[in-house]
Amino acid sequence: MSSDDEVKQATRVRPSPSVQSLMDLARRSVPDLRRNAETIEPVSPGKGRFPGRALVERARRGLEWTRLPGLRPRQARPPERMAKRLFRSYCLFALAPTAVVGLYVFAIASPQYIVVSQFAVRGNVEPMASAELGLHSDLIQKHNSQDSFILRDYIGSRPMVEAVDAKLGLERMFSQDGIDFWAGYGAGQPIEKLVRYWRRQVIPHIDAISGVIHLKVRAFKPEDAVAISEEVIARSETLINSISRRAQSDMIANAKKEVEQSFERLKQARVAMQEFRNRWGIIDPVKSAEAAVTTIELLRKDKIKAENDLRVLRDSKLDEKSRGIQVLVATLGALDGQIKDLQGRLTTDGIVSNSEHNLTQALLEYEGLMVEQTVAEKLNASMQMILDRARVAAAKQQIYLATFVPPLLPTYSEYPAPFYALFAALFCFTVLWSSVSLVTAAINDNRL
Repeated sequence: MSSDDEVKQATRVRPSPSVQSLMDLARRSVPDLRRNAETIEPVSPGKGRFPGRALVERARRGLEWTRLPGLRPRQARPPERMAKRLFRSYCLFALAPTAVVGLYVFAIASPQYIVVSQFAVRGNVEPMASAELGLHSDLIQKHNSQDSFILRDYIGSRPMVEAVDAKLGLERMFSQDGIDFWAGYGAGQPIEKLVRYWRRQVIPHIDAISGVIHLKVRAFKPEDAVAISEEVIARSETLINSISRRAQSDMIANAKKEVEQSFERLKQARVAMQEFRNRWGIIDPVKSAEAAVTTIELLRKDKIKAENDLRVLRDSKLDEKSRGIQVLVATLGALDGQIKDLQGRLTTDGIVSNSEHNLTQALLEYEGLMVEQTVAEKLNASMQMILDRARVAAAKQQIYLATFVPPLLPTYSEYPAPFYALFAALFCFTVLWSSVSLVTAAINDNRL
């Protein structure tokens, strides 16, 4: 193992004959080069040039890969301190715009007064549909209803703007003399721009947990801000009341409609029953049939008695022309005729000529009319009960707007906050300047 290392070291130290000859030539040429460098005279720029030198220089520059291909070479400029250059760009792109913003918020901006009010939709409201809302999902579904979101959207809608403008004159409030050009509203513009400006000055917000609506109104006078807040709350309350009345009226109207239909059905059933009684001449076919059956049974009993008496007289060898036998024979004939007549009135199997008008047919029609009348009466009673329940439910369906933080007159302007606006502007411009500077420095580093 040691012999191999010695061979490798001997190979590494002992150069080849050609390399050794070049090294000897370099040692011999060093003194001459030093002497020539000390005694050589500088050559003027116009002398000592040959025609191919420019081509050589151009080729050499083309082969240099000290920058990214495709980028223009960095232009030569006088050396400058990095800190001075950064400070000058920071002053130009960060401090100067911040100074403009400060001039506006401290000297030009018109003061705006903010009025904050809070209210909520209360009553028997329908909660929102179930959804995965995290830890407070039950609380959110309990206090948030669709009516609250309807009210929030209505506050920022065009009908609200037109109603408030017609009563208070929004264009006059937001375009008074003395209001700065940036925060004011130009009079005479379309209603769509007024709605857009309104949404910037009047901001409703719904608390996701409690369902409370926070209304923030900005105006250039304290009285105007309070007036706008009060009018918005009044219009919102009118909307909520109309929604509540509409729900109540719809519920009761549907129940009344069902009651009217059931009553009309009952009326038709009673009219049909009256027509039946007038046509048949019978008040109650069931009772008439029962009376006919009872009469037939009595007549049959009388007939059996008369037949027994007649048999007794005949067994006593009386003459057939005797008065007693003749009376009993006539009585039996009359009883048979009455029984057949009553049976013909009860059923179709009889000796009557018009068998369609019998109690059997009357009972069949009467039972159908009685079933229809009974169903109509029960249906009408049920609809009356539903109507009473609808009225009770409509009374419970009452929803209203509860305002627990009314709009109060502000004493000082909270907007624009000059120091906050100045700090925010400085921060934003500094971030923008830093980003642009980093990108510029990265590009310059690739143009070496």
